[in-house]
Amino acid sequence: MADRLFQGIADQIVALIAEGVFPPGSRLPGERELAERFNVSRVTIREAEIALQAVGMIRIKTGSGVYVSENAGKEEEKLPPVSAFELTEARSLFESEAAALAAPVISDETLAQLDELLDAMAKDDGDDEQSTQVDRDFHMAIASASGNAAITHVIRTLWRLRTELPEVRNTHASVCKHDGMTRRQEHATIVDALRRRDPQGARLAMRQHFHRLLESMLDATEEREISELRRKSQQSRERFLMSARIG
Repeated sequence: MADRLFQGIADQIVALIAEGVFPPGSRLPGERELAERFNVSRVTIREAEIALQAVGMIRIKTGSGVYVSENAGKEEEKLPPVSAFELTEARSLFESEAAALAAPVISDETLAQLDELLDAMAKDDGDDEQSTQVDRDFHMAIASASGNAAITHVIRTLWRLRTELPEVRNTHASVCKHDGMTRRQEHATIVDALRRRDPQGARLAMRQHFHRLLESMLDATEEREISELRRKSQQSRERFLMSARIG
C-alpha cells in the first residue's frame, strides 16, 4: 500500500510538470507544502521525490531544494527498474575487478583515505544516510584507484541505482541496519589485500563481501515472506473462529 501511495503522488507531480504548473528548472514547493497539498505524510513526499529523481524528472540538491530537471523525462536520464539482487550481482562483477586493478597501483594517500572511512564505519551511529555515504565513498575510492575511467563511470552509475531507486534502497536498509560490524570487517579485509598489493586477494575479498550481501538479501526476503504468510494464516484463523462462534 505504501509503495502504491508514493508512486501515485509521483504520478500526480509528473502530471503537474507536464501541465506547466512546475516548469523545467523551477523549484518544487517544500515537503511540508506538498504533503498538505496531497494530504499525505512528508515521508511519502520524500519517497515520491526520490522515485522522480531516479527517472530524471527532478534533481534533489542538498541544502538548496528540489528542482524540476531541464531535461525532464529524457530517455538518457532514466534509470532501469532493476532489483536489489540484479544490482548487487552487477556490482560484484565490476567492483571485484576494480579492486584487482587497483591493488598494484593504489597510492598511500588512497589507502589512508580508506583507513579513515573504516574508522567512520566503526563509529557508525545508525544514521542510514550517513552510513550509505561512507560506504559509497569507500567503494568509489577503490573504483577511482583502478585507473580505468570506464569502470569508474559504470560503478558510479551503479551507485545511482543503489541510492536513487526506492525499492533497492529499502532492500538495503532492511539488511544493512543489522550488519554494521560484519560489513566493517569485510571492508577491512579488502583494504588489507589492497595494502599487500594483492590483486587476487582484493578481488576475492570484494567478491565475498557481495556474496554475503546477496545471501543476507535472500534471508531478509524469506523472512518477509514467512511473516506475510503467518499474518494471512492468523487472519484466516480468526475468521474461522469467528464463523464457528456464530454458527
